[in-house]
Amino acid sequence: MTLPSTMKAAVLTGHGGLEMLQYREDWPVPVPTADQVLVKVGACGMNNTDINTRVGWYSKTVTAATSGEALLDGETEDPSWGGTPLGFPRIQGADVVGTVAALGANANPDLLGKRVMMDCWLRDWDDPLNKDKTGYIGSECDGGFAEYMVIDHRNVGVVESELSDAELATFACSYSTAEGMLTRANVTEQDVVLVTGASGGVGSALIQLANRRGANVIALASPGKHPEIAKLSPAAILPRAPQDLKQALRAQIGRDSVSVVADIVGGAYFPTLIEVLERGGRYTCSGAIGGPIVDLDLRTLYLSDLTFTGSTVLPPQIFRDLVGYVERGEVRPMLAATYPLRDIHAAQTAFTEKTHTGNFALIP
Repeated sequence: MTLPSTMKAAVLTGHGGLEMLQYREDWPVPVPTADQVLVKVGACGMNNTDINTRVGWYSKTVTAATSGEALLDGETEDPSWGGTPLGFPRIQGADVVGTVAALGANANPDLLGKRVMMDCWLRDWDDPLNKDKTGYIGSECDGGFAEYMVIDHRNVGVVESELSDAELATFACSYSTAEGMLTRANVTEQDVVLVTGASGGVGSALIQLANRRGANVIALASPGKHPEIAKLSPAAILPRAPQDLKQALRAQIGRDSVSVVADIVGGAYFPTLIEVLERGGRYTCSGAIGGPIVDLDLRTLYLSDLTFTGSTVLPPQIFRDLVGYVERGEVRPMLAATYPLRDIHAAQTAFTEKTHTGNFALIP
């Protein structure tokens, strides 16, 4: 196929508000290096990471909950997920679905023309399990908020599915994050899993993937979102932050404790979550949209023999497994809305208002 020399792209020019995101129609189309493929983007999901990176929320100087507003007060040394500065301009967007349009010299020739999803984590493929040698699409390299992007051919997974590009673009980031959390917490059919933020992309993925493991899932979300969450078949759905969580659990499932808390909210409700963990229970976290600074009584941690795990960088097998789940219909997309790429400001504004269930996708 004949490739254009320029493309549409949403370009992040620095940390700050929406004014730092510029929609361009004259951005150069990237050229793949020997190990890369060029992907024509069909859709790209939007995630909290995109917002957090833009506003600088990952910096330890920021203690507020996540939002779409600029949070950095001057320059910092740790504005990104990895604690290092970003290079600008940068095209964000990790949840990419598209078609392989061109190949580097070393890329697998069978990929040409195939529809693919992407492993969001950049790796040293000579040492792929080394977490210190990782980056993230849209942070350490340009991502999918554009018509084209380049990526190492080992980061793409061919997907055979009747789902649309936009539906497929809800999976890679949110669902691999959720699967990583459940893997770190060793969730099995013996567990009762309490999921916070259950209406969001990761939360709704946690419900489905914990169900897939045979666990009993208790979802926490605003009452207005309960009908959509019910379609995912959790064992019970509770309000976002019950005043008496133990009593609410007892009324719904006949017990006032859970074996696992899968948390992406944090904030002021954190101590309540920890208090409902049974002895030997596990807490796993991959987000803090309610605020990163929490209160912890260390006596609860050690006297109850609790295990805490964080989950960010994932082993490659998580993505490969996820593609299989998608192809076999073992998980379903939760696509809340699509937006043209040119409307990225409106999309991010709506995303941060958190009135939706599931995830958004941008269409270049």
